[in-house]
Amino acid sequence: MLNRGILNPHINSLLARVRHTNTLVIADRGFPYWPMIETVDISLVDDVPRVLEVLRAIRDNYSISRIFMAEEFRQQNTSSVVLEFTEAMKGVEVQFEPHVALKTRVPQAIGLIRTADTIQYANMIVESG
Repeated sequence: MLNRGILNPHINSLLARVRHTNTLVIADRGFPYWPMIETVDISLVDDVPRVLEVLRAIRDNYSISRIFMAEEFRQQNTSSVVLEFTEAMKGVEVQFEPHVALKTRVPQAIGLIRTADTIQYANMIVESG
């Protein structure tokens, strides 16, 4: 029985299959469904859990070389929200691109974790290191 770290068996299985330079999507509640990608839906109620909670949980035992996010994230959110994300991603290269371009990366991902985050454009594609 697991006593610490990520307890969700589906997320553990998904993370175990991600290899060097593979990607994983951590998405908000409004992100489109992609039938060809394994999706672990952990949404419960609005903002439980959030994208950053998932990111923080996986960072302890997961090598991240780069994160892709939508440019619209910085435009649509307050400076305090942007700062919170910046601090959580500290030490990782972050590449911002138009949301439409970000979604073209999704089909190559190993999987997608859907949260209940309501922050606009909080989606991120995490590339393993």
